[in-house]
Amino acid sequence: MRKGIAIILLVLLSNCASKKFKEKWLEKEAPATFKARFETTQGNFEIEAVREWSPAGVDRLYQLIITNYYEDVSIFRVVPNFVAQFGIHKDTLINKSWAERGIVDEPVLQKNEVMTIAFARGGVASRSNQIFINLKDNLRLDQLSYSGVTGFPVVAKVSNGQENVLKFYNGYGETLGRKQGAITKYGNEFLKAEYPKVDYIKKAYILKK
Repeated sequence: MRKGIAIILLVLLSNCASKKFKEKWLEKEAPATFKARFETTQGNFEIEAVREWSPAGVDRLYQLIITNYYEDVSIFRVVPNFVAQFGIHKDTLINKSWAERGIVDEPVLQKNEVMTIAFARGGVASRSNQIFINLKDNLRLDQLSYSGVTGFPVVAKVSNGQENVLKFYNGYGETLGRKQGAITKYGNEFLKAEYPKVDYIKKAYILKK
């Protein structure tokens, strides 16, 4: 009986996952360049992505945006004069689906200058769903080596609304940045209860030319 219940639960979870994530999304290739707008609790900012800088990375960013991944996504790690990082989805199933599908590693072709954007990574083929905005020139990130990878390939740059990026609440700093496990497990409910000043990406979408 218990085995039967377990099988039913697995089927239900599988069906739910298939509705929230589709493998075919990973086949979408980004244009050579594209612009997108991010609406946040501090106002809008716009980015311009250049596929030549990091083809796999820009493709993934494009895939996330066109599938409406950035809805009520917390900007959980804002370290003054360093980076603003986001990408942990409030839905654990959606987050897991993207996080488990890392993309191939690529060299750094564009410097990590102020307001450029790169994917966070913690090892080989680990770039997946978290990105960060450089709040200053972080050129050391171009050559930083650890866990079998070197540097953080830039995928885009903030082209408008830089002043709004600088408004993201940074009072929690690395304290909250070290609680990614709790954020991943409990989502925005945890953040809103324990860290109420965190800012959020409301939505993001491609801008038509």
